[in-house]
Amino acid sequence: MVRLARIAVFPIKSLDPVACDTARIVENGGLEHDREYAMIDDDGRYINGKRTAKVHRIRSSFDPGFTEVALRREGDDSAERFDLEADRESAENWLSTHFDPPARLKRETAGGFPDDTDLSGPTLISTGTLRAVASWFPEIDVEELRLRLRANLEIDGVPPFWEDRLFADHDHLVAFEIGDVVFEGINPCQRCVVPTRDPHTGESHDEFQRVFVEKREETLPEWTDSDRFDHFFRLMLNTQVPQSDWGAELAVGDEVEILGERPMEKRSESA
Repeated sequence: MVRLARIAVFPIKSLDPVACDTARIVENGGLEHDREYAMIDDDGRYINGKRTAKVHRIRSSFDPGFTEVALRREGDDSAERFDLEADRESAENWLSTHFDPPARLKRETAGGFPDDTDLSGPTLISTGTLRAVASWFPEIDVEELRLRLRANLEIDGVPPFWEDRLFADHDHLVAFEIGDVVFEGINPCQRCVVPTRDPHTGESHDEFQRVFVEKREETLPEWTDSDRFDHFFRLMLNTQVPQSDWGAELAVGDEVEILGERPMEKRSESA
């Protein structure tokens, strides 16, 4: 059975994930609490993994209500806890001691701060893909690869790169259901520098991108539309969720069904 095996949200953009049994689709089609906070500098620019490897050396965890965060540096035994509603400034001061420039926390509850504001739905990958890609790197296991790739939804019961079935050519999307929620698969996600780094230390894997690109092209399935690959440093699915499904809920164990291709509405697309 093709099913939803894992849900992960990243309450503070660029920091650690939180695994969830259920998740609600919020305004803009994202997952509730995903990228709800972003670290920014005084000029309003993101402080993220694309900008600095220092983000990888912060460990974060949240209480069940996503109001309190515990922060510690990699290697430290103890964490400091902060109430993000009552005392966000103290959390910002802690983060500012770690970064240069200082960091502030900006909040957006209506869909958070996705990397792609046009394709603001959850990102998706399959367990089979994670296993296959991890096998390309003897020193990287599946769990570490999850942390490097940072997908929201993970699908099990399918072969590697099955998620490549969920996008079509530039003029079409692929509709699919997870439980009762309709998603629209748009394109394969273009990867940045983040997957090339150790997710705990920020140390760069010098050969990661070269090996990845070679193996991705070599193992591209017959069902993949290769025209969507201007380069092969692409993995994971970018999605959007129709407004009619905002407010719906996903749960681990939900069945997944492909509904088929549909014409894509005209939009600015960078793929």
